This record gives sequence, C-alpha cells and structure tokens, in this order.
Amino acid sequence: MRIKELHLLTNNLKDTAQFYTQVLGATVKGENEQEISLLLGETLISFQNSPEENPVYHLAFDIPGNKLEEAYHWLKQRTTILPVTAETEFSDFQLWNAKSFYFYDNNGNLLELICRYDLDNNSDLIFDGSSILYVSEIGLVSDDVPFLAETLMNKYGLEVYSKQPAQDNFTALGDEEGLLIIVNADRNWFPTDKKAKSFRTKIVFNTGTNEDQELSIS
Repeated sequence: MRIKELHLLTNNLKDTAQFYTQVLGATVKGENEQEISLLLGETLISFQNSPEENPVYHLAFDIPGNKLEEAYHWLKQRTTILPVTAETEFSDFQLWNAKSFYFYDNNGNLLELICRYDLDNNSDLIFDGSSILYVSEIGLVSDDVPFLAETLMNKYGLEVYSKQPAQDNFTALGDEEGLLIIVNADRNWFPTDKKAKSFRTKIVFNTGTNEDQELSIS
C-alpha cells in the first residue's frame, strides 16, 4: 500500500511551512490563507488551518535502509531527537526488521524516520531531505480498534500487516510500504507520554489497483 496524500489539521500554517521546508526539506506545492500542501518524498501532505485546539498526529517516513545513522546525525543538527529509553534514541522493531528514531514537528505531531530492512531501497547519495522516500505510516485513533480495523478491511480490501498480529488496542493494516496504525484512544504514542487522540484526517492511498482510494476520519 502506498500513502499518496495526507490531509491534516494545524493551528499554525506559517510555522508548519517553515518546519517542513527548512528542517525536513519539503517542497511547497501550493498554499493559501487556509492551507499549505507540501511534497515530502512521494507523499503530498496538506495542512489545513483549524481552530480545533492542538490537533496532533503520528506519521512515519521511510528512508533508505543503509541511512539510519546518517539520517540521525543530519536531523539532530536541525531539531531534537526524542529518547526511546534512558540509553538510546533508536527503536528496534525486531518483528518488523526495522529501526527508527522519533522527533516532534512544530505542531507537536510525533514524526518518525524508519528503515525497513526487508525493502531494497539502499542509497549511495549523501542523506538530506530529498532522501526521505514517502510517508509509510499514519496513526488512526479509535475507541474500538477491532471494529475500525474490520470496517476498513471490508471497505478497502486491506489486510492485517503480516509481521504484527492484531491486538485489541493496536492493529496495523497494510504492508511493508504503507501502514494504517490503529490504536486505542488515550494510548501513549510510543515512545512518549503523549496521548493518542482522534482528529480529522483524510488519506489517499493505493493498494496496487489502478485507482486511488480515499479514507476520511472525522
């Protein structure tokens, strides 16, 4: 599954544009007084101005599998990397054969750069913002994780991620290139104590068919 577009909320378009262009190297594809659209790798992320207080999301971005340390040092010069434990700022997902690190954007969105070692995407180029490949995860928050997961599977033909057994409070739908991460409301977004809450989200994705599909969460 490829996540083609995300439509999210923000309380500050100006600072959001500054963070994504200057810190992550995104390209502005369109903007007005109410919305800005940014291209980061292959994914278009649009932020709409909203009076809703502190809308926050969790996103993960894939990077080349041989660039974790290089990406970490590149980004650490630009923003704060979050601790995973007292000893490290890297997470190691052994079931997924993946490693990552985390940071916040200007809105308090929890962002993640992740290497998935079962993908063939190594790069010989020096790491910079153009090395970010695409959004590979978006968090969705529900009071009933199994129900939402079943609903999305039936409607869009999605499957539970083969490397992560479904749980009552955490289920990943999709595949190695794109995942919808469904979690219980008020669960902490790993590795922080920030509570997961649901905010308006629109996702445009493709599961390998000829047509993109659209999912809206109110």
